Amino acid sequence: MHPAYIKRAETFAAEIGIQCPILLGPMAGACPVSLSVAVANGGGMGACGALLMPPQAIKQWAADFRAQTEGPFQLNLWIPDSAPDRNPDHETELRTFLKGWGPEVSVNAADDTPPDFHAQCEALLDIAPPVISSIMGVFDAPFVARMKNKGIKWFANVSTVAEAVAVESAGADVIVAKGFEAGGHSGAFKPEDAMRYGVGSLALIPAIANTVSLPIVAAGGIADGRTAAAALMLGASAVQIGTGYLRATESTIAGAWSEAISTARPEDTIVTQAFSGRAGRSIATGYALAMERGDSPQPAPYPIQRGLTQAMRAAAAKDNKIDGIQAWAGQSAGMAQAISATQITRDIWQAVQDI
Repeated sequence: MHPAYIKRAETFAAEIGIQCPILLGPMAGACPVSLSVAVANGGGMGACGALLMPPQAIKQWAADFRAQTEGPFQLNLWIPDSAPDRNPDHETELRTFLKGWGPEVSVNAADDTPPDFHAQCEALLDIAPPVISSIMGVFDAPFVARMKNKGIKWFANVSTVAEAVAVESAGADVIVAKGFEAGGHSGAFKPEDAMRYGVGSLALIPAIANTVSLPIVAAGGIADGRTAAAALMLGASAVQIGTGYLRATESTIAGAWSEAISTARPEDTIVTQAFSGRAGRSIATGYALAMERGDSPQPAPYPIQRGLTQAMRAAAAKDNKIDGIQAWAGQSAGMAQAISATQITRDIWQAVQDI
């Protein structure tokens, strides 16, 4: 007879239409359709981090996914920050610094902005995926109401108990508890909170479970059966895995990034604002470490820093040079396997049940 936490996970999985309570993390720029389809074929849920995609590209991603599998998927968007203050002198200093790590940075690079958020939201409603997820904040009430009217579930990423309480009050259906171990950007609602709190999964999951009544999906530090089982025992109904899928055969990340993940120990990752201006956990690359030095310029706010580093990141990925790649990775990166995401999904769930 399975323990209570297995039954809870199986019930939750059935409610959202999956066989295994395992979700692919919606990683912007690293969620090709092929990877999501493979996770879905393994019984989990696919995902697309749509932050940088214009509406038509989001619609095409969903159409391509649906053409290959009937499995469910989530589409994820950031809640936008307020427009940042610009400092031309500081941006010039950063452009000079970045020239040492890649191509010369255009004077207009910092003007680059993400696609229109409201247009993206409309595209998501048109697509009507089973799940729309948020990070960095809370969807406004009218959008939440329109989601509910279409039968779409809202999965809200949080990084603190206070944020979990806020999204429950705003009408979220599921809380994604993102621990500080997670790769990629922190889910903190306020940029300054990402560096200030840094709550790990071991503390975050049970604290949220003790405070709110919504189901919890655990994210951060999960990459095998042991870590997944631990998250479920702490109160989660499912787990969400990002870095653990980045080496899968269906992934399309640069080879140097995949290789760095394969040998990474937990201490080989750092939390840095060097790539985008928003705090995120990455491999401790040469560029990221250089930005930590006392004589280096401070990163500009998001999305200014993201625009300034775009040329460096693109060139490094093309040349397969890890030092300039935006190599997001969580603290359990070394557990990631270079096999099909379908098999990864099935193996993790089987291991959870064996444990």
